[in-house]
Amino acid sequence: MSEKLITVKEVSLNNNCPECFSKEGLELTFKQKFIETKFSKSITQEIATEMFCNVCNTPIYPVNWTEDIERVYDYQMKAFTPKKASKKYKSNFWIIIGIVAVVIIATIVLAATNLPV
Repeated sequence: MSEKLITVKEVSLNNNCPECFSKEGLELTFKQKFIETKFSKSITQEIATEMFCNVCNTPIYPVNWTEDIERVYDYQMKAFTPKKASKKYKSNFWIIIGIVAVVIIATIVLAATNLPV
C-alpha cells in the first residue's frame, strides 16, 4: 500500500516572505492524500498545505506566518474545493470477486444435484 500526497492546487501569494521579505515568490500548495493498493486506488478527504518561498527557497512554517499571511491562508482554505473522495477498484479485485462468485455458485449447484429425492 502506498500513500502519497498529490498536488491539487497551487496559489501564488502577494504577501511578504517572513524570511527574505520579498513580495514575489511566496506560494501556497494544497495537496490531497492518494492511497494505492493492489486492489484499489482511492482519493481521501485528507488535505495538507505547504507554503514555500521560491526566492529564498525556504519552506514557511505556520510559526513564522504574519497576520496578513494567516488571513490570506484562511481565505484560500475557504475558496479551495478538494477533489471528491473516491475509490476505484483495479482488475485484480474484479478477478478475485469473479472467482469467488463462481466457486459459490458451483458449490450451490453441486449441493443441489447431490440431494436425495
